Amino acid sequence: MNETVVEGYSNVKILGTGIDIIEIKRIKKVIAGNKGFLRRVFTAREITYCEGKANKYQHYAVRFAAKEAILKALGSKSIALIDISIRNLDNGKPEAELSGKRKKLEKNITVSLSHCKEYAVAQAIYFK
Repeated sequence: MNETVVEGYSNVKILGTGIDIIEIKRIKKVIAGNKGFLRRVFTAREITYCEGKANKYQHYAVRFAAKEAILKALGSKSIALIDISIRNLDNGKPEAELSGKRKKLEKNITVSLSHCKEYAVAQAIYFK
């Protein structure tokens, strides 16, 4: 694999990438029909964040997409979605946090999120 230059880093190797897109209405429907879904997929901090937003389903959807993108970037289905948390830094930049035995990987993951009225998309890059 070729070495890639990433702004602020030198000699970075991209080990995996992932992308996911989801319809906002799909997440809205799942949440409305299954309240347990929130507790199985999102951390308490994520729920508090999303519930505080005017368009909460966009925020839930983009976090769900980010978690799926991270699984794809890591090449692993063995991580529970609840063990991946997406938060925003003070400057708005999204950041992934992993719990359990995968916690050490979080410093090697970068995510980008975007959403509009109908769709949410996220990209994750796993690098070393």
